[in-house]
Order: sequence, then structure tokens, then C-alpha cells
Amino acid sequence: MLKLLPVFRIIALLEGISYILLLFIATPIKYIYEDPQYVKLLGMPHGVLFMAYVVMAVLISSDMKWTTRTFWMVLLASIIPFGTFYIDHKYLTKSRRA
Repeated sequence: MLKLLPVFRIIALLEGISYILLLFIATPIKYIYEDPQYVKLLGMPHGVLFMAYVVMAVLISSDMKWTTRTFWMVLLASIIPFGTFYIDHKYLTKSRRA
């Protein structure tokens, strides 16, 4: 399953970017300019990436030897802006160096 680590890192990056775009660009445009098209455009891809992130985290957690606390931190990071970038730096790149 560690073969899935590069895929998980890409999904984490894309999920983080889509969340930031949705939260800090699309949502303000929706409410300030009353234009929901960007939320509609980004919402579905972000939802799919979010689900893929969670599934991939579950799949690789045992191979990564994450503690229960680390696993929950990885999951929690997906709902915190910039959280997936932190997880990539703290937990995912470290495993490549080891």
C-alpha cells in the first residue's frame, strides 16, 4: 500500500487547493456578488477529492504505522484550511526520507 503514498500526496494537495479556492474565493464571490457559479463549479470536484482523501487515508494508515491520534489528525486536517499541506509536510514527506 505504500505504493499509494504518491497518489495520496497528490490527492491531499489537490484537496487542499480546492478547499482554499472554495472557501476564500468562490464563497465570497457567491455572497458578495451574488454569483454562485464558482461554488457550483468547485463544489463537486472538492467533494470528490475530500472523499478520496479520506478513503486513501484509511487505506494507507496501517502501512504508514500511524497511531490512532495521528490517523485522526490526518482526517481532521482535511476540514481545516491548509491542513492537508501541514500533513504532507509533517507526516508524508518524512516517510519518503526514512
